[in-house]
Amino acid sequence: MKLSDLKAPESLSKPRKRLGRGDASGTGGTAGRGNKGYHSRSGSKRRTWFEGGQMPLQRRVPKRGFTNARFKNEYQNVSLSAISKLDDEKVDVATMLEKGVIKSAAKPVKVLANGDIERAVEVYAHAFSATAAEKIEKAGGKAIVG
Repeated sequence: MKLSDLKAPESLSKPRKRLGRGDASGTGGTAGRGNKGYHSRSGSKRRTWFEGGQMPLQRRVPKRGFTNARFKNEYQNVSLSAISKLDDEKVDVATMLEKGVIKSAAKPVKVLANGDIERAVEVYAHAFSATAAEKIEKAGGKAIVG
């Protein structure tokens, strides 16, 4: 048996309804659309948000407050423990991307104070938490924003 030999059973194939083919067909005249009105015309659509002229939900519900979501800065968080595992004296975004610490160079990087760092490392990132910068400088390194 080949895929090209397969056929759907005859019980599945049903002739299409031929609309507007005379009164005897059962769907002549108005072609099953009823009499007059918006939906009897061509080009009529029931849009999902349309409520029949009732005040739509998005206009009934009060709008309150302010959101800054469109302009929010989404950082990629990197912990100090991940930086301490890298064997480099200078750690920047390119190094982190290369070693797989971050996933994208397009998003800004923020270093967080999770874990400890024992050696002096120059860390270049877009942002540092206050504790992370303090820990890096206490170890003899530099936290450089850039």
